[in-house]
Amino acid sequence: MTEYERSRTMPAQPEHVFDQASHVDRMETWLPEDLHVDAGELPAVTVHEDRTDEDTSALFRARPDQMRLEWGTREQGSYAGWLQVAGIGSGASEVTVHLSFFDGSHDPGEKAVGDALDTSLRRLEEQVRLRVDDAAG
Repeated sequence: MTEYERSRTMPAQPEHVFDQASHVDRMETWLPEDLHVDAGELPAVTVHEDRTDEDTSALFRARPDQMRLEWGTREQGSYAGWLQVAGIGSGASEVTVHLSFFDGSHDPGEKAVGDALDTSLRRLEEQVRLRVDDAAG
């Protein structure tokens, strides 16, 4: 098993960050650009990966009381992950994303995963800023 984790501080209340991250229909705005999530009957979702042109059955759960998202593959058990939002005071939040690959053949490697996590957190922050600015403006 291989695990990866990244964190990023965002200048927004944790509720705003969690709200943006937890909506399945908004996930494409911050996930890696080659991943697309199609909600079935939640918690069931289908994840399409452009790189392989494959659809994968997965599960997605939002736990608002814990400000936590959890996901993973259904049949294959090849990967799982979570995103945790925590308030750190002064209207800011820390967002942590964690991925676990149980099957080495599905692990794209440390550099690829690290870049994807960093990019996703940056894109999430951009989306949060846009929503917070729109609400204030």
